[in-house]
Amino acid sequence: MNLVIVESPAKAKTINKYLGNKYKVLASYGHIRDLPSKNGSVNPDNNFQMLWEIDSFSKKYLKEISEAAKNSSKIILATDPDREGEAIAWHVKEFLSEKKLLKDKDVERVVFNEITKKAVAYGIDNPRQIEPLLVDAYMARRALDYLVGFNISPILWTKLPGSKSAGRVQSVALKLITEREHEIELFNPKEFWTLKVNFTDNNNNVVISNISQLDGKKIEKFSFINEKDIHEAAEKIKRKKFNISDISSKIVNRNPSGPFTTSTLQQVSSGRLGLGASRTMQIAQKLYQGIEIEGETVGLITYMRTDGTNISKEAVSDFRNFIKNIYGNEYLPKDPLNYSGKKAKNAQEAHEAIRPTDIDNSPDKVKKYLSPDQHKVYDLIWSRALSSQMQSAQFDRNTITITSDDKETVLKTNGSVVKFDGYLKIYKDPKKEDDESILPKMSKGPVNIKKVIDEQHFTQPPPRYSEASLVKKLEELGIGRPSTYASIISVISTRGYVETFNKRFHPTDRGKLITAFLEKLFSKYVDYNFTAELENQLDEITSGKEGWIKVLEMFWKDFNKNVAQVKEKRTREVLDLLNDSLG
Repeated sequence: MNLVIVESPAKAKTINKYLGNKYKVLASYGHIRDLPSKNGSVNPDNNFQMLWEIDSFSKKYLKEISEAAKNSSKIILATDPDREGEAIAWHVKEFLSEKKLLKDKDVERVVFNEITKKAVAYGIDNPRQIEPLLVDAYMARRALDYLVGFNISPILWTKLPGSKSAGRVQSVALKLITEREHEIELFNPKEFWTLKVNFTDNNNNVVISNISQLDGKKIEKFSFINEKDIHEAAEKIKRKKFNISDISSKIVNRNPSGPFTTSTLQQVSSGRLGLGASRTMQIAQKLYQGIEIEGETVGLITYMRTDGTNISKEAVSDFRNFIKNIYGNEYLPKDPLNYSGKKAKNAQEAHEAIRPTDIDNSPDKVKKYLSPDQHKVYDLIWSRALSSQMQSAQFDRNTITITSDDKETVLKTNGSVVKFDGYLKIYKDPKKEDDESILPKMSKGPVNIKKVIDEQHFTQPPPRYSEASLVKKLEELGIGRPSTYASIISVISTRGYVETFNKRFHPTDRGKLITAFLEKLFSKYVDYNFTAELENQLDEITSGKEGWIKVLEMFWKDFNKNVAQVKEKRTREVLDLLNDSLG
């Protein structure tokens, strides 16, 4: 008997079906142990030694794993193919070793990038050992999070009663939200006006034009800042004669986007489907682990926590055959499209992008086996991945230029019409779509002013962060990782530091207070550049460029000094400081 240990019972059930009677597949139900929330769980004075504690939830599952391990000749650790999965495999191995259950037994580490029969068989046939550098990177992150949380949180409780806790990355996300709120509060709207002119030709064709030059001066956003300015400009135009001086047309290509990474899936799912990051990841997890289809459990997508933007050669070949057979040669690029160079900042392990495991399982084909939300997310993943290997869309972009007789005033009209839909046939990108505007057939020559339209506008404050825009900003800054975005958002919400209205984050008074506290007293540790650079150092542990003890030592030296200084401050002094900060 071979014992296979995975993370979830759904995954265990699927893999057991593929492997057969010679294997027993059990679930660890995630992490089996963690650092207890008490002083001394990480000891900086003894090479950051960590004390691990098995939680009560895990005990019954570990009992089952222990019994199975006694009767197994081989133990296969098949937890998820990322840093957290590597850490769980390490924890399970350490637990079984402490129980003296590994004597004379082979222990192997295998990973499955997708839960299909072929991928599971390949993983079992290509075992490796636990990767110590990935475990070291996990250890460093876990120790850092403990040291920050366990040292700052008690100060919060005493200096700011009612505050729950402060985390290393969550505090930076909260700072982003509160700073944006401050920008909005200080925002002073500026007035500006725009001018459009409706022209008609001799055939009564009408074209709406935007002014780009008036009396030799280029027109910009704030060229007309009040009603007087716009009225004078309108009167000048009304006194002029105009002609269509140029009609031009050019073909513009629009390239497909790459397949989804974790962050881009969360962003698009939030913006297009209205699903939060946590909900999106729950659905993706189920699609990865397997859906019951005609009596067989089928993993529909590859692993969903990834920074990778590449797709395997085999999958690309399948995609290209599908495109050729279903849509025709005109939709197939001459060569496969490569997105592997477009890496996210601080991209971690080299997983594939998120894609369907079998492109023949189209959204329509599997719809009856999925819940409505599962179908929506799968449709997004399937169409985005397939479209990434399709031909570019082509647009006819037309411009009509209208010029005054004195050549000093110029107005332009643009129109864009799809010439060839390409990848847009299956994947519409709302943010990239131009409104199709077909210009009337017109010729060079005189035109008449039918109507002059002026409009008043005011500049708008920057928008509050949505889940999608917050994830995007964190990724741009190099803060957080695929496995953390959903939990970051969940933590700041459940702690009452932010509220959500119309799918936008508003910091609560408590959230503003926490941010001011950290900004005034622990400014270095909520600095965006510092946090991103620390993430860089943590990532470099996985490549062996940095030792995890060294990274922790460098952090702890200054941080511990900062903690001591804050502890010495009287509560009244701290509150006065925050009061000045918050006005």
